[in-house]
Amino acid sequence: MNYRVNKTDEQWRAELDAFEYEVLRNAATERAGTGALLDENREGTYHCRGCGAELFKSVAKFDSHCGWPSFYEPKEGDAVELVEDRSHGMVRVEVRCSACGGHLGHVFEDAPQTPTGDRYCINSVSITFSEGEAKA
Repeated sequence: MNYRVNKTDEQWRAELDAFEYEVLRNAATERAGTGALLDENREGTYHCRGCGAELFKSVAKFDSHCGWPSFYEPKEGDAVELVEDRSHGMVRVEVRCSACGGHLGHVFEDAPQTPTGDRYCINSVSITFSEGEAKA
């Protein structure tokens, strides 16, 4: 896939720590309940840790009790791409940053309490948070 942000494997390894690299570039997953942004409730914006692209607004974050930060929709536009994931003997929908292809997590259609019914289950290590940016 051709992304707006293209880096060599060596560049990714130099810019990310070992665990960030494993999640963003090799689709690893952080353990449930361990992510730094799980309980983040301030107003702001979430960005891709790999390239800085804006991905989610805090207004779309909700407590899904799944152990990872959850959002019911990405920011407007094409912030994320959805890709069929058949790994681990399951069929799921992987969520990637559309700017750099970094693995963010998975999306599930199991959140009827939200406006969209979707739960974007995102690894904290794959995103950063900027406080005070516009919510909507």
